[in-house]
Amino acid sequence: MIRVELPYHLRQLAVVGREIQLDVDAPVTPRAILDAVEARHPMLRGTIRDYTTRERRPFIRFFACGQDFSLESPDFPLPDEVASGQELFRIVGAMAGG
Repeated sequence: MIRVELPYHLRQLAVVGREIQLDVDAPVTPRAILDAVEARHPMLRGTIRDYTTRERRPFIRFFACGQDFSLESPDFPLPDEVASGQELFRIVGAMAGG
């Protein structure tokens, strides 16, 4: 069971709490997690990744085990702590401005 934390605006759109739990087959990668999130909550399609390219949208970041995985390959295997559900996979809406 994978635990995923969503930012406030995506929680409101999907009508879920801060954390959702998903079954994801091994290997556990950002792509596999996002596929599972979008399959369970289709209203989130296009909010985290571009509809066409399936690339991470600007200002969306991925964190797990205190590390930023946003720039890693979407097929990069995540740490075992995420795969076992001990640690959250966090999807964070970054802020910009000045």
